[in-house]
Amino acid sequence: MPDIIISEFMQPSAVDELRRDFDVHYDETLYKRLDELYAMGSTARAICIRNETEIRGAFFGAFPNLKAVGRLGVGLDNIDVPACQQRGIAVLPATGANEVSVAELAIAGLMMLVRGTTYFATPDVAAGKWPRGRLIGREVSGKTLGIVGFGRIGRHVARRAQGLDMTVIAADPHVPADDPVWARMGVEKVSFDRIWDSADALSLHLPYTPDTHNLVSAEVIARLKPGTILVNVARGGIVDEAALAEALKGGHLGGALLDVYATEPLPADNPFQGVPNLILTPHIGATTDEARIRTGHMIADNVRAVLTGTIPDTAIV
Repeated sequence: MPDIIISEFMQPSAVDELRRDFDVHYDETLYKRLDELYAMGSTARAICIRNETEIRGAFFGAFPNLKAVGRLGVGLDNIDVPACQQRGIAVLPATGANEVSVAELAIAGLMMLVRGTTYFATPDVAAGKWPRGRLIGREVSGKTLGIVGFGRIGRHVARRAQGLDMTVIAADPHVPADDPVWARMGVEKVSFDRIWDSADALSLHLPYTPDTHNLVSAEVIARLKPGTILVNVARGGIVDEAALAEALKGGHLGGALLDVYATEPLPADNPFQGVPNLILTPHIGATTDEARIRTGHMIADNVRAVLTGTIPDTAIV
């Protein structure tokens, strides 16, 4: 029976690293077979997961010796963190490993949408058409980007936006006004009201909680400036998806990029069919070759540390 179970994809070189010291069972589809997963949990001292394996409820009864949950990402929606803390189980998110990947997707989507449909013209141009008139877009230079959630990823986005000569403002009630990060990065801390009213583009970088559920509501979307671009590479459930679809169809918003959704994969009756100026990606913000390598080896190192008696600084205990 294994010391470590890996129930979702992990970088093979990181799996091999763990196998040098531990008995490891690796099956990236195991999360789909809970009976099988739970049956081998009695000896496991660690489990490595992505966002499909649920660490809650009956899971804990099946894993009585668990010491660590290695999260191959940073979102903790699928982990009952308080229950882990009560049981002395260290939760190990891959803090910092995928920030660049997520930030780059946000900026790429922002630039594509501000420029309009330019990047979607390939079939027409290849067919000999020349639709220049309908492809006139805008520049990001000189625009105001509002970042909602000024944590590590939000700060990566801010730095890249400033490199594009954008003005950056940010709203985050958890970062105090006297935190030196504001002056160091040249970003103005503003209220949610101010950011909704002032931004030419919004990029969301905050967790999904009861307080952030549909934070970007129909009422908020209605008050955004005409032509505003919305980017959500954070978590599903933060944006009222039906209201967003209506605002895009009606022309109030200039475009949106969504990488995350309230229900994943999207159900057949989702509101986005035929919606213009919309880029949908399948929760891939953190998934690049480089991020997978960093994430896998970070979690392998941190799991090893916990099982050999050391608690990493980024652990939640």
